Amino acid sequence: MVQKIWGGRFQKDMDEIVERFNASIRFDYRLYAQDIEGSMAHCRMLAKQKIISHEEASQILDALAEIKREMEGAESSFEEGHEDIHTLVEKTLVEKIGTLGEKLHTGRSRNDQVSLDIRMYVRKAIGRVLDLIKEMQKSLISLAEKNMGLMLPGYTHLQRAQPVLLAHHLLAYFEMTKRDRQRFQENLKRVNILPLGSAALAGSTFNLDREMVAKELGFDAISDNSMDAVSDRDFVLEFLFSSSVLMMHLSRLSEELVIWSSQEFGFIDLPDAFCTGSSIMPQKKNPDLLELIRGKTGRVYGHLMAFLTTMKGLPLTYNKDMQEDKEALFDTFDTVEDCLVVITRLIKEISFNGETMKGATEEGYLVATDLADYLVMKGGTFRQAHETVGKIILFAINQKKELHQLTLKEMKSFSGQIDKDVYEWLEPAICIKRRNSPGGTGPEMVKKSLQKAKEEIES
Repeated sequence: MVQKIWGGRFQKDMDEIVERFNASIRFDYRLYAQDIEGSMAHCRMLAKQKIISHEEASQILDALAEIKREMEGAESSFEEGHEDIHTLVEKTLVEKIGTLGEKLHTGRSRNDQVSLDIRMYVRKAIGRVLDLIKEMQKSLISLAEKNMGLMLPGYTHLQRAQPVLLAHHLLAYFEMTKRDRQRFQENLKRVNILPLGSAALAGSTFNLDREMVAKELGFDAISDNSMDAVSDRDFVLEFLFSSSVLMMHLSRLSEELVIWSSQEFGFIDLPDAFCTGSSIMPQKKNPDLLELIRGKTGRVYGHLMAFLTTMKGLPLTYNKDMQEDKEALFDTFDTVEDCLVVITRLIKEISFNGETMKGATEEGYLVATDLADYLVMKGGTFRQAHETVGKIILFAINQKKELHQLTLKEMKSFSGQIDKDVYEWLEPAICIKRRNSPGGTGPEMVKKSLQKAKEEIES
């Protein structure tokens, strides 16, 4: 059994089962790079402040660099005997340079040390997620440009509502993921605060230069309250929340692609490389990867709710409950990363069935609102026009006709204001062209939106 760094107070060794239950090394080992980087900055600061000598700092720094190389090269095992990554690094350091290694912990606690490591990890994770969202957005823009001439029904309540351009539909997800990027960017501002120097909870008696450490590690500021710095994980919760919203958006897109790929819709063909087959039905081509993204959304939600529940009743300051932050954080990041990579690659390979989509806009009375607008243009109120069009549609349903198939005489029986120019208002493509108000689905507006999206990505 590895000797504990806190063992002086205890007369007996920890129970073996309790030791396994208490240890976090099996998952927090992935913080080794952040732990060593933070330790090196702390060491240089100790030397600058003459708390340790420059010669001592040089030996410690060389040993830490060697430990990092060994861990990167898998030369060092993250064995269960160590309680956590912090004690593993310290014990390995002492094994290399003797008791001099024990000086490294001067002026700090595992409490501010782990908060530092987690902040550095979340900072790196946010950077990776931002890059991946950007790649997904590029794929959406490219797909929208490639299929600029295609139209399909827009839906409410999963019922055909109005015709829209496919590019307009795809750019809706660009806007959603743009807000996702903004959320992570805001999260980063609150992550990038240095907690080191807060020690266990009350600060340190040593003359630490916290600003120096913050500058070396790329933090924007230092924490203002030592108790808050070691005892809160709201920045982790914010990452979990931002990830949950992002996954919700990915899930909605996945759901639409699943629906569109069904025989009932037939709007898209999914690439074989992103589908699976059935063990019993030879004809099947299943959108499993999209379904997995949809399913993994609940997994990320679960981490958010679980850790919110963990934190809700904790008194100040540090409590062991907070060890639960790491598995939730790590698994959420892994899940988000995988889902973004998969869906970005899939988007690039989607092909659309333009004729099927166009045909869907010509059935189901999608131009009804335009007919109502036409009557308003002729001098009526919208409510009167709405009622009149409703009656026309009921008549068309009974006649098993679409609006454009009705004769002028049939339509005039409902309103004398209707004339032969009405048919210009009953063509889905023309209806789309009329919607050139800002944010609308009109071709000119969509082209402007595409250009704006490309400029935002490039900037």
